[in-house]
Amino acid sequence: MTGTSSSPLRPALTWPAAILSGLLLFAASPGPASLPWLAWLALVPFFFALAGQSPGRAALMGLVCGLAYYLPLLPWIITVLSTYGQVPMPVAVLALVLLALYMSAYFAAFAWCLARLAGRPFLLFLAPACWVGLELIRGFLFTGFPWLDLGCTQYSTPWLIQIADLAGQHGLSFLIVLGNLLLTAFLARILRGAPLPDRALIACALALFIAAGTYGAWRLQNTTSSMGKAEKMQIAIAQGNIPQDQKWQPAFQEATIDTYLALSRQGFFQGYPDLVVWPETALPFYPYENSLFLRLHTELTRPGRTFLLTGVPHREQEPGRNQLSYRNSAFLLSPDGLLAGRYDKEHLVPFGEYIPFRALLGFASPLVETLGEFTPGRTNEPLPCLNSRIGVLICFESIFPELARKQVKAGANLLVTLTNDAWFGRSGAPYQHLAMGVFRAVENRKSLIRAANTGISAFIDPSGRITEASSLFVAYSASRPVPLMMTGLTFFVRWGYLFPWLCLAVSLAGLIVAKRRRQG
Repeated sequence: MTGTSSSPLRPALTWPAAILSGLLLFAASPGPASLPWLAWLALVPFFFALAGQSPGRAALMGLVCGLAYYLPLLPWIITVLSTYGQVPMPVAVLALVLLALYMSAYFAAFAWCLARLAGRPFLLFLAPACWVGLELIRGFLFTGFPWLDLGCTQYSTPWLIQIADLAGQHGLSFLIVLGNLLLTAFLARILRGAPLPDRALIACALALFIAAGTYGAWRLQNTTSSMGKAEKMQIAIAQGNIPQDQKWQPAFQEATIDTYLALSRQGFFQGYPDLVVWPETALPFYPYENSLFLRLHTELTRPGRTFLLTGVPHREQEPGRNQLSYRNSAFLLSPDGLLAGRYDKEHLVPFGEYIPFRALLGFASPLVETLGEFTPGRTNEPLPCLNSRIGVLICFESIFPELARKQVKAGANLLVTLTNDAWFGRSGAPYQHLAMGVFRAVENRKSLIRAANTGISAFIDPSGRITEASSLFVAYSASRPVPLMMTGLTFFVRWGYLFPWLCLAVSLAGLIVAKRRRQG
């Protein structure tokens, strides 16, 4: 799909080629046995299949390619709905199909754009811009679901992901699509003598790859050196591994607290922590309404002279209204037993923590936790803790680059993700969720601490390296010194977050120009 008018594939092979690309993308995705290098060639069969196709047929091929990718990528939605949401299995399977269709629609839109732009001289750069522009739209449309943008497949390759502090994960997505296009062009030249794109464009593309690689190697070395000189904070993580079907049962509340206190004490033997971090809703009760809450001070923060950051369900009377508001919160408790800070989750999970468009979709209310529908938080102010200012991201929020960026811009020098990935079961989703968190560390050049109920808990340094991580579905405790990067804001925080918007604008301009030339 590099400007040629016909495909080197036989017509009978175009559909299998589209499916193959989807499967290769899935194989490149984070999971127990991911192969990230496949992302750099996964789209080649798809591009060959699209060559010479009409926009409508290209869009259909894009939809098929997307389904081949997302159907095996998103089966955790069945576990969430059927096991924990009490939804009948056929309905849960239907939800998976509908979600995969929605996500695949962006593949269809991308393929349609390529067909419209076929033959344009700057397709080599317009196509990656279209991909990134569509990733951006997916990140905010219908409250946003930027689950595993293409660039996130490379999370485990530190030198490659360093450009994220310039253009975010979208910058890497751009390069991957560009690389696939170049490979397609060279293969088309070899297989059937197709003309290559303009030499100047190829030279620009190759120079971009060289610059990205050079920058990555330099930035990785530079960041490593800066971390060695940075002020440190000793932080402990406790992963309770509390079964989801026991988590909210009153009979297990005391045992849950016993588990987290015991794991936290283990952390003191590995390094005396300034801060202990527990996962999302680690407390299975409303803190001010249960005497077990006092044990956190009498048995941990006071004797250990440490701070505790823990996820809690929180409810309070709304000012001026005879009504309770429910929030998914993080409490920062000081050694003196005081509430040093509170963060309320800002970006809630649709159908998990609230019902969007309730007037139309009220029938989905049973999917919301029985604790009550949550109210979103309204502030992204970091929580002050000794020499750190903590930017908190609760679960779903870690997949949105903008939320972490706002926290860092507001002064955060440490990012902490509290999550409960038990919902995902033993799927690839916990690895995918972790991968997206890695990019939050690199984009902002801050250490990121990840505390999960059943895993994966992890220490991620400002270069995106996972210095230690837990296994899934095991109790885990660790205490490590964490560098606090006090340097100024990254280019991404200041300006680089606008890169996908620029790509979207360039894509729309290219489509408009292509339409006018056809009409002329």
